[in-house]
Amino acid sequence: MRIRGAVLEEIGRARPYAESRPLSICELDLDPPGPGELLIRVEAAGVCHSDLSVVDGNRVRPVPMLLGHEAAGVVEQVGLGVDDIAVGRRVVMTFLPRCGACQGCATDGVMPCVRGSATNNEGTLLTGGIRLHRDGVRVLHHLGVSAFATHAVVDRHSVVPVGDDVPPEVAAVLGCAVLTGGGAVVNVGAPAAGQTVMVLGLGGVGMAALITALALDGVTVIGVDGNPDKLETAQGLGAHATYSPAEVAELKIRASVVIEAAGNVRAFESAVAATAPGGRTITVGLPAPHARSSISPLQLVAEGRTIIGSYLGSAVPARDIPVFAQMWREGRLPVDALVSARIGLSAVNEAMDQLADGKGVRQVIVFDENEASLPAAPGA
Repeated sequence: MRIRGAVLEEIGRARPYAESRPLSICELDLDPPGPGELLIRVEAAGVCHSDLSVVDGNRVRPVPMLLGHEAAGVVEQVGLGVDDIAVGRRVVMTFLPRCGACQGCATDGVMPCVRGSATNNEGTLLTGGIRLHRDGVRVLHHLGVSAFATHAVVDRHSVVPVGDDVPPEVAAVLGCAVLTGGGAVVNVGAPAAGQTVMVLGLGGVGMAALITALALDGVTVIGVDGNPDKLETAQGLGAHATYSPAEVAELKIRASVVIEAAGNVRAFESAVAATAPGGRTITVGLPAPHARSSISPLQLVAEGRTIIGSYLGSAVPARDIPVFAQMWREGRLPVDALVSARIGLSAVNEAMDQLADGKGVRQVIVFDENEASLPAAPGA
């Protein structure tokens, strides 16, 4: 079938992306789903830093590649052997499929799936197949999803069903931002009543960590970011206190659980410094591969502190997404508030500029019949 999508043509083009246009909006051919796969009509796709990291070269992937990994949509066709999800069901797409049979999957979320990680790096689906083509030339899949398009073929292991009561934009954000940030809080940080959680870096993932921590009983939550607008947003969401990184250092503010979601060395070192004795520093950000940090091993030993890396919030999507969806239903997790802009597919390059500039929380591409009339990203 013919679809419309955003294909990354070349990694590392100069900014502004609104001018260099690394992502081409074009028509492609999408093969039918193979065994164990589904055809999804994409309803909403979040623009995430993991997409930007491919565009700017921090995460090198083979190209051409159809980007997008945080999304929700409706099942339109199922492949042979898929008998547990019906056509018409809304699903959340997740960027790390779990085969359920490897050593990584046996760690209950601590380690990524071995097969899923390998095929993600290769730009294929979990089976190794490629279903995208343009003018007879294959186009690679981004993290097994490729959601910046009107339709996607994905492996059954890359989707989690949700109720029709969960709006597409909320469902999409559950698949990455909430799973990563919220998962880091509940799966790794596990703060007890009376403890303080500090979230450093208030983008989509960090803000998701903040609202998840706020949903826990008896936990004090601090938001930290260099952008005053994001601090104001965090205050509006209920943060008990907000600071700039400089204020945290100057005032020597400490927390039992510190979530680093900014994805750079300076933020990581600030998070370590802000962790109280006996506390846990949980890093979920993805800095450049060559980035290196300097910390004091003596301080870790003397103060009994722990540094933990958490990929995708150490989550098992099939287990955790329904939990977060239920928290949203109960009014405890205001995921809607994370959506800072709704845009059309044609504004995706401008959206990358907004993300690189640290503006907004989560821009979401909305796919519907009125897409052409949707506004461009704010400030474009």
